[in-house]
Amino acid sequence: MRALVLDFGGVLTDPGDHPEPGLEPPLLTAARTAKRHGVRTAILSNADGLWAPPMAWQDVFDVVVTSGEVGFAKPDRRIYLVVAQRLGLDPSHCVFVDDLAVNVRGAAAVGMVGVHHRSVNATVGELEVLLDLPLQD
Repeated sequence: MRALVLDFGGVLTDPGDHPEPGLEPPLLTAARTAKRHGVRTAILSNADGLWAPPMAWQDVFDVVVTSGEVGFAKPDRRIYLVVAQRLGLDPSHCVFVDDLAVNVRGAAAVGMVGVHHRSVNATVGELEVLLDLPLQD
């Protein structure tokens, strides 16, 4: 896999089972680590067009796509194709993570590898296998 595409609400905002004050969310750390290893990174959110990730995250993500900006929302196949195109990759080179199964199925329908986020540990473990990278301590 050459790209990691993450949903914002419910995925990037998940503090995990043992949140520690002052630490960034675990999947943000995973995205940061993946990017350092040459993996392209993106946020794909059904937020309105005015939303943007926190400024502290600007260096982590190559691409941010919101449904408000492009005019259609997950699980519409077009939104997954937009994010892949903006990453400069075929969808088959992207892994997409969302906490809603319907959105994961939408990504898989266009050829992305989908990960249904249920817990931070399970998602990070699956991403480590898919990206062939250690993403947690």
